[in-house]
Amino acid sequence: MKKIFLVWVPLAVLTGIGSAVAADLPAKMPVKAPPVAPAFSWTGCYLGGYAGAARQDGAGFTDLGQNGLGAAGSIAVPPFQSYSGGAVAARLVAPHSWSAGSPSSVIGGGTLGCNWQPVGSSFVIGLEGEAGFMHLKSQAFDPKTIQGTGQTRLDVLGSARVGDWDGMVTGRLGYAWDHTLFYVKGGAAFVPTRSSVVDNCQDTAAGCGNWLIATNGKNTATTWTLGGGVEWAFIQNWSVKAEYMFIGLGDRGGFRTCGAVTTPAGTTLAGGPFCFNHNTDGIHTAKVGLNYRFGGGF
Repeated sequence: MKKIFLVWVPLAVLTGIGSAVAADLPAKMPVKAPPVAPAFSWTGCYLGGYAGAARQDGAGFTDLGQNGLGAAGSIAVPPFQSYSGGAVAARLVAPHSWSAGSPSSVIGGGTLGCNWQPVGSSFVIGLEGEAGFMHLKSQAFDPKTIQGTGQTRLDVLGSARVGDWDGMVTGRLGYAWDHTLFYVKGGAAFVPTRSSVVDNCQDTAAGCGNWLIATNGKNTATTWTLGGGVEWAFIQNWSVKAEYMFIGLGDRGGFRTCGAVTTPAGTTLAGGPFCFNHNTDGIHTAKVGLNYRFGGGF
């Protein structure tokens, strides 16, 4: 019993001292949380450049005949159905159209825009303007110039050109996945068009007709554009993009011209001018670009 008492008393004393010392120690220091990196934001204005390619769906011409369309909107048949039927020949070719093909071009230019991404949102809205170079050129002879005329050589040449510059003002709506932005955009496009129809041969010995016409015109089309792309911010304030845009032309890029017909002797034929419709179809563009953003970032 005495031995048990001698062991228990020192143990109790040591336990009490330990508890007292522990009570006097300061509370455990709080662990400081690591700093949280700010969320990436697409907000800010940017300046950039792009390069790529464009292809036009086609360009074409319609030979409306002498005096073009009648007052009621019908084709004016007399005295000549179409210029390609001959101004002094059999006059058997009806009004018709022909195509100049689908030209392509390299493109390049600059971009200026601004984005806004609300705090805590993945959606990005913006406004963007761009201006660049585009040169789409096509031409083709009217295949019906040898029908009903007796001549042996195609000589009525239609030529069309779209460019040499173009511009866009568009709105953008995107969805951001951290440093990657998927977007659609659309708005207004501005594209100059030029077109002509010329009979480039008046030499009857070479198998050409014995009349000559030259008519041309130009127009700066204000039309619509729609497309989209993806943009990736690869380092602070710098991003690359890949984008497709369609420019709708159609009737907005076309126009009508009329021209008098001259004989080999220089005499202007009576009965009024011959008229042609000049048509330009839509344009597909694909580009890659590099942008520097002045605001936002990592």
